[in-house]
Amino acid sequence: MSIERSAAIPAFIHPRLSRREAFSRMAGGFGMAALSQALQAEAHPLAPKAPHFVPKASRIIYLVMNGGMSHVDTFDPKPMLSKYNGQPIPGGAPKTERSTGNLFASPFSFRKQGQSGIEVSEIFPRVGGLMDDFCLIRSMWTEVPNHEPSLFMFNTGTIQPGRPSLGSWLMYGLGSQSRNLPGFVVLCPGMPVVGSPLWSSAFLPAVFQGTFLRNTEADPYKLIQNIRPMAQLARQRRQLDLLGALNREHLESRGNDSQLEASIESMETAFRMQTEAPDAFDIRKETPETLARYGDTEIGRSCLLARRLSERGVRMVQVYYGNSQPWDSHEDILVHKRLAQRTDPAVAALIQDLKDRDMLRDTIVVLGTEFGRTPSVENGSTTKVHFGRDHNSYGYTIALAGGGIKGGTVYGATDDFGYRAADKPVHPHDVNATLLHLLGFDHTKLTYHYSGRDFRLTDVHGSVLQGILA
Repeated sequence: MSIERSAAIPAFIHPRLSRREAFSRMAGGFGMAALSQALQAEAHPLAPKAPHFVPKASRIIYLVMNGGMSHVDTFDPKPMLSKYNGQPIPGGAPKTERSTGNLFASPFSFRKQGQSGIEVSEIFPRVGGLMDDFCLIRSMWTEVPNHEPSLFMFNTGTIQPGRPSLGSWLMYGLGSQSRNLPGFVVLCPGMPVVGSPLWSSAFLPAVFQGTFLRNTEADPYKLIQNIRPMAQLARQRRQLDLLGALNREHLESRGNDSQLEASIESMETAFRMQTEAPDAFDIRKETPETLARYGDTEIGRSCLLARRLSERGVRMVQVYYGNSQPWDSHEDILVHKRLAQRTDPAVAALIQDLKDRDMLRDTIVVLGTEFGRTPSVENGSTTKVHFGRDHNSYGYTIALAGGGIKGGTVYGATDDFGYRAADKPVHPHDVNATLLHLLGFDHTKLTYHYSGRDFRLTDVHGSVLQGILA
């Protein structure tokens, strides 16, 4: 059953009349201007909307370690790997993308953290120190051990392009909390593999797609092109009103045109951003101590921006670690240490700041990746170094915090060596169903009718993970 988002039009107005014609036929009893404003407010696609039930969370910050972060080197310790290091895996290794050899122990040590005593790798010491706020799902699995389909799966609920992203579904279901900033923002210093289809609205109205920013600049006027006012705001407002009137007249003649509607709304948002965006995106306004806690790195700046945007009502901020697939450590898993040195302080500072601002209770933070890596060494390295791991879609780990998530917990497990999800297997459909549940939605009822059928983020799958809810 689809949630209806239509304007409340009086019954005596013929449904095929344009809005202009409908207004011209009305007489007495209505204030023309007041009715016009009411209809526009009701029909505005980004207006805040009520979910199915009272939510635990109102926004998501999704941190994507694109490339495939190794669970057995970060959040899923496997003593059996050390015990049987260099030996063939009992029963033989499952088929992966490339040829793999014997078992390969993690070069990193693990230790218990927090009151919960959850073991975390030494390369994530600060995140480990906040483990009482996190739930680790150690039994993730997905279908295909390739970056593109796996990225599509956890972003859009399918292994192929052409479906709306999680952020677009949230915008469709909840609307935006801010009229002066985009409701769904995507940050990456480069471009992840696949690119814009990961934050596309697909067949949902185009106004719900993500706004991508290549966050390589600290100066907001360089970060966001053409945001500086070219004239007095009052004069620009008059120009935009005229252009908007012409566009709306054109829209009425074209009927339902999602792309044109999105273009009109984008111009309106861009105008309003001239007053709020320079402040929201200017991390230089933070104290030197805050900047130091996040770190002077691309992921540090992204996490700080995510906090600032969330404070200002942005519904979803998705952060990709870097260009292409930086966590794709086929040749040397020690690269993970360098990547974690930048990620660890940024994520920890984000969680702590959200706690200090009493925002973590209604903000879900996801630290995710498209799949894990094999506990065996990869044979196909093109260099003399053979300390890498292949893709592993059979088992991996993601971490969640805040927004109704039960902190200090571990859900599920992989086998003794970390190859397969063995206890309470969790699919990305289950994670998405749970995220929607925390935001107040029955994932089976948040649907959109397109091409003769009702679509949903979780397709015909997914179960809410009751065991991770607070």
